Amino acid sequence: MVKSRQPNGASSIHLGKDGYWHGYVTVGVKDNGKAVRALEQERDAGRVRKAGQTWTVESWLTHWVENIAAVHVSENTIDGYRVAVYHHLIPGLGAHRLTKLEPEHLERFYKKMQDSGSSAGTAHQVHRTVRAALNEAKRRRHLTENPATIAKPPRLEEEEVVPYTVEEVQLLLEVTNRQRNAARWVIALALGLRQGEVLGLKWTDVDFELGVLVVHRGRLRPRYQHGCGGTCGRKPGYCPQKVNIRRETKDTKSRARRRPIGVPDELMKLLALHRDEQDRERSLARDLWVEKGYVFTSPTGEPLNPNTDHHKWKELLETAGLRDGRLHDARHTAGTILLILGVPDTVVDAIMGWEPGQSSRMRRRYQHLTNRVLMDTADKVGGLLWTRSGQRPPAG
Repeated sequence: MVKSRQPNGASSIHLGKDGYWHGYVTVGVKDNGKAVRALEQERDAGRVRKAGQTWTVESWLTHWVENIAAVHVSENTIDGYRVAVYHHLIPGLGAHRLTKLEPEHLERFYKKMQDSGSSAGTAHQVHRTVRAALNEAKRRRHLTENPATIAKPPRLEEEEVVPYTVEEVQLLLEVTNRQRNAARWVIALALGLRQGEVLGLKWTDVDFELGVLVVHRGRLRPRYQHGCGGTCGRKPGYCPQKVNIRRETKDTKSRARRRPIGVPDELMKLLALHRDEQDRERSLARDLWVEKGYVFTSPTGEPLNPNTDHHKWKELLETAGLRDGRLHDARHTAGTILLILGVPDTVVDAIMGWEPGQSSRMRRRYQHLTNRVLMDTADKVGGLLWTRSGQRPPAG
């Protein structure tokens, strides 16, 4: 039997002397024939997957988050990635072969997350994480297409945040005045600084003569490992000998977030009183005091833990008898007050640290107008339309 010669670029299969079937595909010689197999089509389109390890979703995500993403993103970002990978994606999708993962698998998984109680925001964060991970897999030719770019992401509706009213802020400030580190909460409510920005402030950032403070770093959440070698049987964060393996702060690279802010005289006076109180605490702590220069500290000079700070905010709301709210709602409140007071947009952007591309969108989101402001606007419109014309609106 005479074997016909395969056309250039076609694949071939034969039984070898070792007893195994061997397949060959010529890569780089484009075939102009009609009967071309799927792998040959991928080859000709330049989409041939890289030969080597056969990844599962679990093995790729673990490799990506620990060996690729962790080297190139910030500490806070990698924390979010790890939660999405280890708490959601691997338990839900980890057994799939990476090349067999379909958009429908992802869409069903997002729905299952929300049916099980996860918020749309959490599901959307998971979607962004897997999309980033699979984009990297495609870039490295472990995938020819990214199914996460095809899958419909969870529908994410912008959360309506209601700021605290001026009266509620005044009540809250009365409560904070009786607390340690009272100025910490006044800064949040009056200037709208983010939590990390407030906790990262150092005295060198405060200019009492000019009445200005400069924001250029943020406090990072600690990440602990065992100091006992794992013998305590607890999670690292609860180990009696826990060791923080993360730096305390990170300098911001964004020009919008690195900014000077004018401080009202009343708040500057409060900061001066806070500095005096810290001096007294330093004297009481003596050798236990660790001098690091932070504005807001523990009783021994250490920077405040963001988690502890969050729980303190909740306690203040409860003590004041106010509705529960996120710590970020203090920032919403400050942004709203600035806009209601008619502070120019460019100044509001600078104070709040909004990036140029997001400033207009953020102003719209923060401008939650209260009934009082709406009524004031209605009165102005009424005065414009009827008072000057000498007419009154029809009764009834």
